[in-house]
Order: sequence, then C-alpha cells, then structure tokens
Amino acid sequence: MRVSIADIGAALHIAAYADMAGEVCGVVTDSRKAGPGSLFVCVPGEHADGHDFAEAAVARGAVALLAQRPLSVPDGRGGETPVFVVPDSVEALGKLARWQRDRVSAVVVGVTGTAGKTTVKEVLAQVLSVRGKTARNELNLNNQIGMPLSMLAADGDEAFWVMEAGISREGDMEALGAVLHPDLALILNVGAGHTAGLGKKGVAWHKTRLLTALAEGGRGLVSADYPDLAREARAVLGAVQFFTAEGRPMPYRGAYTGHVENGRGVYRLWLDGEACDVHAPFTGGYGAENAIAVAAAAHMLGLTPAEISEGFASAALPPQRFMRRQCGAWTVIDDSYNANPLSMRRMLEAASEAAGGKPFLVVLGEMLELGALSEKEHETLGRQLAEMRPAAVIWKGGEFEALCGGLERGKYAGFTARVEDEASFAAALSRSGCTPSQGGLVLFKGSRGNHLETLAAAFAAWANGE
Repeated sequence: MRVSIADIGAALHIAAYADMAGEVCGVVTDSRKAGPGSLFVCVPGEHADGHDFAEAAVARGAVALLAQRPLSVPDGRGGETPVFVVPDSVEALGKLARWQRDRVSAVVVGVTGTAGKTTVKEVLAQVLSVRGKTARNELNLNNQIGMPLSMLAADGDEAFWVMEAGISREGDMEALGAVLHPDLALILNVGAGHTAGLGKKGVAWHKTRLLTALAEGGRGLVSADYPDLAREARAVLGAVQFFTAEGRPMPYRGAYTGHVENGRGVYRLWLDGEACDVHAPFTGGYGAENAIAVAAAAHMLGLTPAEISEGFASAALPPQRFMRRQCGAWTVIDDSYNANPLSMRRMLEAASEAAGGKPFLVVLGEMLELGALSEKEHETLGRQLAEMRPAAVIWKGGEFEALCGGLERGKYAGFTARVEDEASFAAALSRSGCTPSQGGLVLFKGSRGNHLETLAAAFAAWANGE
C-alpha cells in the first residue's frame, strides 16, 4: 500500500491533514515493525497500550499515527508527527482496509470455517497464482487487526485477494465482512470451536454472516455436508453454490483416492461436469473437503481443471500445518498450530492412516476456548483415540481427566501420560516403550496455547539421537 497522508484523512473522514504532503507505504500495530514511511496504529490491549510506543514507532521511521487520544510526538525535523485521532483505532484500521479494498480491482475471496480454513486459504491462493498475482493473509492473521493489516500490505495490483476470516466472539464476522466485502465467500465447514464466545445462535449462524457482506454480484460457496450450515446459508442467500466431500450428487464434489510416495494426497474432483485428479500437500479422507473447496472456488473464478491441477501440484503448507518430515526412523507430522474437536478428529484419522500399521504415537494438547462443551469434547476425543489404538498418548494441558475418562470407556490399555515441559516429555517418552530405532509415526496436535512446537523439537532431537 502506498497512499498519501491526505488520502488516509479522506478515508477516515478526518480533514485535519487534507493539505499535508507525505506518503505512507505500510501500516503496523507493533512499533518494532515500524519502518520508514509507516503508519503506526496505536491499539490499547490487555497487557500493553500501543499509545505508549508511539515515540518508538516514530523513531523507527513512522510518519503518521492513528490513535484514540491526542498525542504530541516530534517528527525529528522540527515539527509534529500527524496524528489521526479516532474513537476506536481497530475500527478505524478496518475502515482504512475497506477503503483500500474499494480502490483495487482484485477479485476478493473470503474464507471461513471451523477447521482447515488456513490450509484452504493457503492452497487456494497458490492455485489462483497460476492465473495471476495473488495476495493473502500471512499465516492466520485473520481477526479485526490481522485481516485489515493483510489487506493493507497488498500491493494493490493483484488479480486476486484470498483473505481468511476467523471469529471468536459475537459480532466478529459482521465486523470482518464489512471490511472484506468479498466477491466470493467460501464457508468450509462448521463444528465446535471458539464456542465459549459465540453465544446461543450457533457457529453456523455466525459463519454465514459472511454471506451478508457480499459485494454486488457476489457469490457464496458453502459445504453441503453440514445440515445446519446449509440451512443457515440458504436463509441468508437463496442462490448458494454447494460442494460436497460425501458423494452427494452435486456439480462440485470430491473424493480421496490415496497418497503417493512423496506423501501428497490424491483426490478425484468433479468440477461442474469436468473431472480431474490433483495431488495435494495433505492426505486423508478429511482432505477431500479442502481439495474440493479450493478447486470449486478456483473453477468459479475462471480457472481450468488443468490450471487447478498445476496449482495443487506445487502448493505447500506453512509451518505447523500438516508439516511432515523424517526424524531418524520416525515420521513426524506437526500440526500443532491450533486445534478444535473437528480438526483434531480429522488430523488423527489422517495420521493414523499415514502410519500404515507402524507404531502410532500421539502428542496432543488441550483444545481451548470450548466453554461449557470442553469436558464433553475432551471425553469424546478420548473415546475416538481409544478406537485408533495408538502406541502411546502423551498429553499437555488441562482436561486430562476427561480425556482419560474417554480412553477408559473405549477400553484403551496403552501408555498414557500428562507432561508439562520438555523434561517431563523426555521422561514420558522413556517410559512409553517407544525407542528412536523402533520408528513409526508421531502426530503433534493441540491448541496454540499449549506450545507443542517445543515438544516437537525435543522429539526430533530424541529421534535423531542428539
């Protein structure tokens, strides 16, 4: 983004700097990321107030400030740094991103869902890049701060924007939708996730608020495999395009057919009368949903089956998203960035299949933000695990008793341990009966707050004999 300071004032309906020269070439909310020409947005938070770091941002090169109160910060040239004062700096950041969105010619795709939305966003952006320049959120910067920052970080000359919208509280999707104003809204699935903050209307209702924010002529693409989601989508938008991974007779449908030696999954897709096979950077039956969602969106945006197959062939996932690597005799699947009941079950199924009868070790973390559903969902997870008969279950975080209750009800008799850090994890490994030379497959999966990446690193060192 490159705009004048006067343009920012116009976008925010603030006339104080209408005649001021100067250009802004980036927007940040972290003063440590400020650089020459940046706009620093002062965001008050629970643990720190961005207003207290305004001087530090200017010292690093910020040329303007967006704040909720008047500030006096020397610009280093004998003057004062311009300050756009607004009632709510996060809301103003969204308004600035919407202004930028309305200025560009890119086709804007909004992606949401309970499980897999970051994977779908990443792969869809890479597939669309076959046709033209594409911008996307970095990792899962998908909330009222991260998504606008991603939009403002785009160059503005892209053919496509693919932006992920993540919600955790009532009203979140309405706010994100108003900023994004998508040409295509893709809703991947719904399940228990962030239920502690979403109230009584249900996850499906909140996810489908994205459909209410479509641009003129915009379209909705929604999974037909979740009855409540399909019902809510139809209530918002009569002409919804549906896709399925469960064999329903629909123009857009997909199925998993196996995996190849390099670990990529093979999926047969039907795209409105045309069939194609794609090799995706994930495996398992759950991935059919991801694959057909990506392909259907790309096809609706004009890509051919050949272009879609080409995009899938080179697509890669970001760190901690079904990241597969070999550590000694062990295959490690690191999907530790986040977890909810739907994503946990699917990843366990995919990893269990990938183990192919070899020892299967699971290192899991508590699924956070489930509110009143937490105990029940963790007990259910225990019963699901028991059916897979892993060689060992190692757990970090709360709800361990609920998990063990499910394991017991499922008659699991294998090794189970709760750990707190790398030292207790190493001790649990030594008691589990697993050895570095034995080999097998290990899955790391849990909510971000568990920081399972530290245990994944410790396991890699153990498996490699370090």
